[in-house]
Amino acid sequence: GDYQVKLRNLTRFLEDGDKAKVSLRFRGREMAHQHLGMELVNRIRKDLEEFGTVEQEPKMEGRQIVMVLAPVKKRPQ
Repeated sequence: GDYQVKLRNLTRFLEDGDKAKVSLRFRGREMAHQHLGMELVNRIRKDLEEFGTVEQEPKMEGRQIVMVLAPVKKRPQ
């Protein structure tokens, strides 16, 4: 669903050689479940391993988790 859409967009940015910033906002009581947010961010990181590397480790900024991915350098043929 939505996860696949976001993943596809991230993949496209990284393949085009652009950095991608992942931010996950917590609303209301979701702050009580920050571990779920971290699990999601780590799942994104794992799913995108072949396309990008983590430039900025996921960290809490106020009510959101932010992580920056940089594209994997293409190996010269």
